[in-house]
Amino acid sequence: MMPAVTTWSRAPPAIHRAIRIDTLRQMSGVASVVTLVELLRDNPESCRWTGGLSPEDLDRAERELGTAFPPAYRRFLAELGSCDVDGTEFLGVYRTPAIGDTLLGTVSETLQARTDPRFPPDLLVIQHDGMGGLVSLDVSRRDDAGESPVVVWDPGSADRGGPERLADDFGAYALRQCRRALTRGG
Repeated sequence: MMPAVTTWSRAPPAIHRAIRIDTLRQMSGVASVVTLVELLRDNPESCRWTGGLSPEDLDRAERELGTAFPPAYRRFLAELGSCDVDGTEFLGVYRTPAIGDTLLGTVSETLQARTDPRFPPDLLVIQHDGMGGLVSLDVSRRDDAGESPVVVWDPGSADRGGPERLADDFGAYALRQCRRALTRGG
């Protein structure tokens, strides 16, 4: 019997795209992060990451923020720390020698954003959108797997009914953004 890949390879390109999109929709947040890590490691010329966090640093980051990370974001932090894929940056959590023991990225950016009374306290900043918005995880909402939606907040969000939802979870959002970045760059 021929492997299923043979049938896949004979399918028209439009079918390949539809299957990939459908697979991405069905993939869990953590499975999407596993795929993301493989994608980054397969494209070292376009991808950089700081290195995964220790369990102690993950726990410390959660304590400083006052909430547990959703499973997909926790896996991303444990595997990569933070990353840049051809100009698409995910803050993650990291340190630099110049700053010392301070946890940067999501921790420092979220704590800074919380100084603005308009910023919802249950958002965790994961990315800047380049237009003044903060792409964030809304940890006030969790699905059955513990995942939180990705939203974008800006100072005028409240006037438009709140932050705009971008994805159901971090894994799906990050994988989609990184695939786009690699396609643009390549």
